[in-house]
Amino acid sequence: MREAGRINAESLAAAIDLVHPGVTTAELNEAFEAVQKKYDVYSPFKNYPGPYPYPTSICTSVNEELVHGIPGDRELTSGDIISIDCGTVYQGFVGDMSKTVAVGKISRHTKHLLEVTQKALDIAISNMVPGNTTGDIGYAVQTYVEEHGYFITRTYTGHGVGRKMHEGPQVPNYGKPGRGIRLREGMTIALEPMVLVGTPNTVVKDDMWTVASADGSLTAHFEHTVAVTSNGPEILTAL
Repeated sequence: MREAGRINAESLAAAIDLVHPGVTTAELNEAFEAVQKKYDVYSPFKNYPGPYPYPTSICTSVNEELVHGIPGDRELTSGDIISIDCGTVYQGFVGDMSKTVAVGKISRHTKHLLEVTQKALDIAISNMVPGNTTGDIGYAVQTYVEEHGYFITRTYTGHGVGRKMHEGPQVPNYGKPGRGIRLREGMTIALEPMVLVGTPNTVVKDDMWTVASADGSLTAHFEHTVAVTSNGPEILTAL
């Protein structure tokens, strides 16, 4: 899983390096796939079952789009933010991560959204210790995000990850201390705060995959695959 995570992080970095005004989201997918091809690995996103098989190796969600945006001919413009969510399968094990980045110059308010969402992920990771519960993680994320005036979706959650991209337990970004599944050494979980500016509510767009804020306000999404160890949390999707 460390190697799956490392390759995934390298692949994501290649896509992020290409982010600039005028690039298409399909070109970001191509940059990701070029690294995957080098390592002879593949993305568990492609052909993932749903309303129809998911068609690409990454998800590219822009501005009000929270998750599951499909790469295509959309050109990014200065002031956009884009979440790139990606996975890698290496020798039967999965790494899963996401990062939201700026396209060109963004506003101070948009930068603050990214900073809060990144910090929420850091807080979630710090709670990945034996004996804590999934409720402890969710409560910590929810408290921090809501203190800053933002919202957490109740519809989409973090999750266990290992031999499959989506395994148990579910790890919501909200909760109550002491509730949920208790963490044990060796558990590996994809933590992914999904933060919305104006509402916790979401809608699915006409492509039947892309999830967006119901009011069209900005969203952000950060994710790492993290292991519970006796020495503290270990981020597996790190370069």
